[in-house]
Amino acid sequence: MHIQLSERFSYGKLLRFTFPSVMMMIFTSLYGVADGYFVSNFAGKNPFTAVNFIMPFLMVLGAVGFMFGAGGSALIAKTMGEGDREKANRQFSLLIYTTVVCGALIAALGMIFIRPVAAFMGAKDELLENCVLYGRIILPVLPFYMLQFEFQSFFSTAAKPRLGLAVTAAAGIANIIGDALLVAVFRFGIAGAAAATAISQALGGIIPLIYFAMPNSSNLRLTKTGFDVGTFAKVCANGSSELMSNVSMSLVNMLYNVQLMKYAGEDGVAAYGVLMYVNMIFLAAFIGYSVGAAPIISFHYGAGDSTELKSLLKKSSMIISILSLVMFTSAELLARPLAMIFTGGDEGFLALTLRGFLIFSFSFLFAGTAIFGSAFFTALNDGLTSALISFLRTLVFQVAAVIMLPLIWGVDGIWVSAAAAELTAAVITVIFIFSKRKKYCYL
Repeated sequence: MHIQLSERFSYGKLLRFTFPSVMMMIFTSLYGVADGYFVSNFAGKNPFTAVNFIMPFLMVLGAVGFMFGAGGSALIAKTMGEGDREKANRQFSLLIYTTVVCGALIAALGMIFIRPVAAFMGAKDELLENCVLYGRIILPVLPFYMLQFEFQSFFSTAAKPRLGLAVTAAAGIANIIGDALLVAVFRFGIAGAAAATAISQALGGIIPLIYFAMPNSSNLRLTKTGFDVGTFAKVCANGSSELMSNVSMSLVNMLYNVQLMKYAGEDGVAAYGVLMYVNMIFLAAFIGYSVGAAPIISFHYGAGDSTELKSLLKKSSMIISILSLVMFTSAELLARPLAMIFTGGDEGFLALTLRGFLIFSFSFLFAGTAIFGSAFFTALNDGLTSALISFLRTLVFQVAAVIMLPLIWGVDGIWVSAAAAELTAAVITVIFIFSKRKKYCYL
């Protein structure tokens, strides 16, 4: 059954509409997990460390795609709620064309600066060369990587979340097959893992580009457009929270790597890499739900339907709470088998990873609140509040925790940092939601 943004949403209908977005984000996260599994088991610990060491820098370069996707989908859905489909298509087209140009320029800069950045972070000798090799194979497809993240938001706005899931699943399967062949069979090592990821990212950006360029049955289609400064400024302002979130998260990951190199050496960086793979998959559920629900919230906000806004917030809060408990319980129960997938029989590496896993998993109890809260305000076109939540959650609280807590508890303080930061961010998010209730009439 095809669900329209304008409908009234029960729990069942809301879950059916957002489920493809959840799975889409999980499949995207599996790209990195596939790389990690094959590299750690078939290429070795040093290449595995290199992938995790340089990935935050690559994520920073691609973060513009999150900004255009989140900010753009909120504005486009609001425009559709106001009844102007033609304008919505022009806004959509502007963002896609702009992304291609920005992506090419950012990729060129990344190729130039990847070596000095990796060296500045502390990579040396073989680790440095592996970081540069991995990055320079992936960077040429950066425009498609950025488009891929945008289309994950735009498929929901186009009321085609299942199609978005199918595209992402195809790209994810291509990545896993590529890793199996290039890393496990032909033994191309870290270069093979990078090539497999690059192929999957290209597919994830090119296939939707072709779909929206052709006549289709969705709410959106690429069309002729001019550069609208007002639209572009609104999208950047509204999507700044997602840009801030991803840039901050990547910078914090770099800081975690620096701290772990100091307190635990390369094993600590590798252990953190394992945690980040699991963290990406678990947080993908919260992010995917938020991405899927955001266009619905934006549409009803644009239509002035406060009754449905209240219902959506209430139902979403319940869903996020249940997901949080499920994620925490799953992480605690599955800590050992998940850690063993990546540790390749190294008992010291396994023990360090397992210890970190059991402590770090408490962050899943609180992370969903701030993730959804930020997306909720983005959907209401309140980019400032959304950006503030993201800034505090992903940068301020994380940096403060990861610098101070290791001074008290050593390596354990690094693992505790994530939970402490997420708890503080959740409290701040609840305060913002209550303080803004009269302005937006959702409580």
